[in-house]
Amino acid sequence: MRRFIDWAVLLGGIVLGVAACASMGEQESMGAPEKTMPSLYQRLGGRHGIALVVDDFVAILVADDRVSARFTALKPAEVARLKSHAADQVCAATGGPCAYLGRDMKAAHRGMNITDAEWEATVEDLVKALDKNKVPEKDRNELLGLLGPMKPDIVGQ
Repeated sequence: MRRFIDWAVLLGGIVLGVAACASMGEQESMGAPEKTMPSLYQRLGGRHGIALVVDDFVAILVADDRVSARFTALKPAEVARLKSHAADQVCAATGGPCAYLGRDMKAAHRGMNITDAEWEATVEDLVKALDKNKVPEKDRNELLGLLGPMKPDIVGQ
């Protein structure tokens, strides 16, 4: 159960950090100066679109030999809970109607000893999930470009 909670927090943290920063990113005017671009939550397809990306992201992680050992003890109900928590975090961070009530990333990853290689594998797996769901390049890059600041709070803790 501890391993599940740790990985739920890791996945959620990655997604939350990316999405939180993305929601604070610059918005471009579309036509009239007072009209702005839809929120990242909206651009990702709302709760449904986020859930699809998270479902694929977790499936890709579980199948990835580089990180799959972290998931082997999870029961199906735990995987479902992991997906739900991660989707809630993305929803909240991107301007959706959800709330994230989890721990900060440093506290959540303390003792996990996540390696640089695992970080890179997780980011690559997120890219695969975003691509599979045809997230536009601009939105994908906005999310991925914001992962960097989270790394020190996750890797090596």
